[in-house]
Amino acid sequence: MTQHPSVRFALSTNWSNRRLNDGAEIADEAEALGFDSLELGFCTQPEQIAGFRSRLDRMPVTSVHAYCPVPIGAPSGHPELYQLCSPDANERALARMLLEKTFACAADLGARVVVFHAGYADLSTLFGGLFTTAGKLRIRRGRRLVDAFKAEFDRLCPSLERLGLTLALENLPRREGFPCLFEARELMEHFKGAPLRLWFDTGHALVRETHGWAGESAHMAAELAPWICGMHINDVKGPCDDHREPSWGNVDFHRLAFLAKRDILRVFEPHSHVSYDDLKNALAYMRRLWG
Repeated sequence: MTQHPSVRFALSTNWSNRRLNDGAEIADEAEALGFDSLELGFCTQPEQIAGFRSRLDRMPVTSVHAYCPVPIGAPSGHPELYQLCSPDANERALARMLLEKTFACAADLGARVVVFHAGYADLSTLFGGLFTTAGKLRIRRGRRLVDAFKAEFDRLCPSLERLGLTLALENLPRREGFPCLFEARELMEHFKGAPLRLWFDTGHALVRETHGWAGESAHMAAELAPWICGMHINDVKGPCDDHREPSWGNVDFHRLAFLAKRDILRVFEPHSHVSYDDLKNALAYMRRLWG
């Protein structure tokens, strides 16, 4: 594998999981593009795992995105099949079960981080209300999610510690997404010393900023930087979660360059319709910009 002495980048297998059936072929393609490692995406099928394992000496798996592999019986992979902070006890139990399976997959392949969508605050009772009303409701409903997450993480923490894994909570692109900035800070302070960190998605952050649901993306990343253990490198142009390659849209990767100096995982997570050449060029662009 080509060695890159400066900043290293991984590729999410979500880019090719639906196009290529063999995990070894997926890993070989990522290597040919110039990536250093893989993140197993939530579209990973159980039968692909053996192929990824066969390439670990050349393309290590550094992170796994829950839920992975795709659960038996699920119509397709999705990071929010079940919500860990749901008010329904049965749904929380299913989320814990699938997380435990993801933990086992990650440990088996030598990954050190599990990326996770923690859930959403329920704003379904808000019918076109004022912006400030929606914000206040989001804060109140978020309180329930914080309390629920604390209880559920206490149950998951022993498995993470036993397997040497870290659970990383990803910032989500919708107003309802949990945790928001102050909720993330509270959880990090509450679970200080525990295997719980944050995962920063550049595209999600800009979508929230564009809608006015969060502050400026680079400022938020800087504020949460002490707890960020990894990031998804995605580009967007407007209010939609495009999951495009860097340099395609409006994410200011220059202002996020400080993240390249930190000991974190950096993962490209492009939509499957991004072309091979565009992805290869985007990787070269980020190596020049951050290397």
